[in-house]
Amino acid sequence: MITLGGLVRTRSHGRSSGRRVPLDAVPRLRLNSAGEVGGYLDGVWWPRSTDLIAELPNLLAALSVRIGPVWRVVYDHTSWTSAPRQLVVGDRAIQLDAYPFELGNTLYLFGSAHDMIVLRVIAPVADRRTAHDAPLDASVRS
Repeated sequence: MITLGGLVRTRSHGRSSGRRVPLDAVPRLRLNSAGEVGGYLDGVWWPRSTDLIAELPNLLAALSVRIGPVWRVVYDHTSWTSAPRQLVVGDRAIQLDAYPFELGNTLYLFGSAHDMIVLRVIAPVADRRTAHDAPLDASVRS
């Protein structure tokens, strides 16, 4: 699901928490169903900028439901502005590793339960239709 604009009400245990979160804080993310066997990618992510440090905290929070707290992110160094080797979110330090991927729009996130999610990253400058229609197929570059 790719989320666009406005506000969203968060839910906890099936009930509304009453807390309102601006949608610009919700990652624009589409994931395969948990446990779905298939391609190389687990989903697509359409960040709002090329500033990895600004974009990661909300993505990490969203993905922690599936893979636990993320401890390491491996990213394509040509797709993002310069980033430090570590990001601290709350009381957790996340290791950031730049890597020259052949498929440049790729992001690997490693969770505490030895789980990993591989995302295809849609360029922030992409239009809404391009981002929404992005296939979960590693053979197509954005």
